[in-house]
Amino acid sequence: MLTCWVLVGILGALVFLYTTVEVHYFLRMFLAVFLARFCKKRVHILDETSVYGLCTSTDVDTLLYHMNNARYLRELDFARVDFYERTNLFREILAQGSGVVQGAATIRYRRFLKPMSIFKITSKIIYWDDKSIFMEHRFVTPSDGFVRAIAICRQRVLGCNAEAVMGALLDKGVKQNGNVEAGVTQTPHVRPEIPPEVARWLESNEISSATLRQLPTVAANC
Repeated sequence: MLTCWVLVGILGALVFLYTTVEVHYFLRMFLAVFLARFCKKRVHILDETSVYGLCTSTDVDTLLYHMNNARYLRELDFARVDFYERTNLFREILAQGSGVVQGAATIRYRRFLKPMSIFKITSKIIYWDDKSIFMEHRFVTPSDGFVRAIAICRQRVLGCNAEAVMGALLDKGVKQNGNVEAGVTQTPHVRPEIPPEVARWLESNEISSATLRQLPTVAANC
């Protein structure tokens, strides 16, 4: 009898967790951090990283034949944390400031991902300014090498200068055994040219911000 009540309690606790917290998301995030920190080698800040995923039944849309559009952006959380850990980007931001948030994102879908298909997400830094770091992510199917979707994300650093963060990381190199040490590679501290698509995207964001600033302020009691 006691065993039955224990099982019922455990089942009830699981049901409560799954109805109040997205347990699957946090478990995957924990696994992504663990693998990046303890199982994968360190890479240089300008290197490209990759993680693999699987389009499961929980990822498909209501038509049940391709990955839901919102899931692409969700998958980028796991790709970014892998990049942050392996390049020491997150540690450096915390050392110089207080954190990093997603400032903006744009994604272009080229061909859908079918259920139970394996995909790879590649991540790399393509530009930065004083306040933000811009990353490009590509969803690629390993079977044919086709880029199914491409996203650009603006990571806004808090309490520090993004140029200073990148400068500190550019002073570090990566040895073959995966340990990051200063002075192994000599990467010039030259900010790359802003990609045309990023420049146009920033112009679009500025236009949007200007439009929103012109909106009348809504009264607090409305």
